[in-house]
Amino acid sequence: MFDEVKELRALSNGSDKAFENIYNQYSGKLYNFIMAISHGDRYMAEEIVQATFIKLWEVREQIDTRKSILSYLSTIAKNTLFNKYQRQTVEFLYQQFLLTEQPAYDTITEKETDRKWLENYVDELIEQLPPSRKKIFILSRKEELSTKEIAQMMHISISTVETQLSLATKFIRKQFEKNYDKLFLLCLLSLI
Repeated sequence: MFDEVKELRALSNGSDKAFENIYNQYSGKLYNFIMAISHGDRYMAEEIVQATFIKLWEVREQIDTRKSILSYLSTIAKNTLFNKYQRQTVEFLYQQFLLTEQPAYDTITEKETDRKWLENYVDELIEQLPPSRKKIFILSRKEELSTKEIAQMMHISISTVETQLSLATKFIRKQFEKNYDKLFLLCLLSLI
């Protein structure tokens, strides 16, 4: 039987097993919750669930064991989804700005330059990851192996692979977010 208070206490003390138990108990419910509020976007739901559990792990020492874990998870998920939608809005505005301001003949060259710059930037960020996380990320994103295949290859659990992928993705996303203020300002200026 699942004892939420016991699992939360163990989690706040850094227990991997408690984290895995909580993940197994609540990831499905959280996925369904995100599917409902994201209008059935499966990719978004999967991404938000992973990000939510990463955040739970990061704040594990601050968790009030008297409160419902589902309440924590729902709040983290809603905030993460809101932030994701905000970033998408900024990206959309930036793309609209580029479409209206760039001359047509420059578009292909500009896109190719942007793509190469982006690839190089991501490669630089990947190099900054810890060795095992870097290996997992490369196997997943560049060699397109499944989490199960990576887990078998590296002799680790699937949840460890998922956690490492989420941490790598979060690190890369955080580095990109440093540029969002500039993009947002640029979009605002284009609308004035």
